[in-house]
Amino acid sequence: MNDALSLQPSLLRRTDASGIPLLLTRLLVGGMFIYMGVHKLGHPIEFLKQIRMYEMLPETPPYFLNATAIVLPWLEIICGTLLIVGWAIRGAALQMLVMLSVFTPAILLRALAIHEEKGTPFMDIAFDCGCGGGVVITWKKLLENAGLWLLAAYALFSGSRRFTLAMLLERRKPYPFYCHLCAYRTKQITAGLCPRCATPPEMPAERAA
Repeated sequence: MNDALSLQPSLLRRTDASGIPLLLTRLLVGGMFIYMGVHKLGHPIEFLKQIRMYEMLPETPPYFLNATAIVLPWLEIICGTLLIVGWAIRGAALQMLVMLSVFTPAILLRALAIHEEKGTPFMDIAFDCGCGGGVVITWKKLLENAGLWLLAAYALFSGSRRFTLAMLLERRKPYPFYCHLCAYRTKQITAGLCPRCATPPEMPAERAA
């Protein structure tokens, strides 16, 4: 009996395998990135000015600033869309983590610069960070980005693929990388049983023979 209990997946793994936490994460993070990208596309000049204010890219030649102002909004929209539909989840989540890892320190450094120049208390500093939400209070934006970073990291490492386009297409393959019943990512499925639900994998007739 103890051996049977030891084979049971943990509560966190069972929760993740349900697909609900990942679905909510995909909708929230993907929706946020799509919103921010669409806003940037609608206000390209303002976004270009915000990029210049961070002084992270050289102003001459202008190709770097212009290319960033053009590519970044589309990258956010594409990553957000992929995350919501559930295709290339890990690639989209990884790209989001990279963007957040660059944006968040940049916002912090700019806030600290304002604090040093004007003497404004850090908790009262507010400016348009260029993320698409207009003027925001810095510490709230930093917390928001930290939350998005954690959610994107969860999407990157989650093993569930329930409620995703990837799972729908995976079931059409002869050698699935995800369990056809519980939709949980498992490398052992081609060797025997799914370690989560103890279900044999769907195998093509020629392989089963």
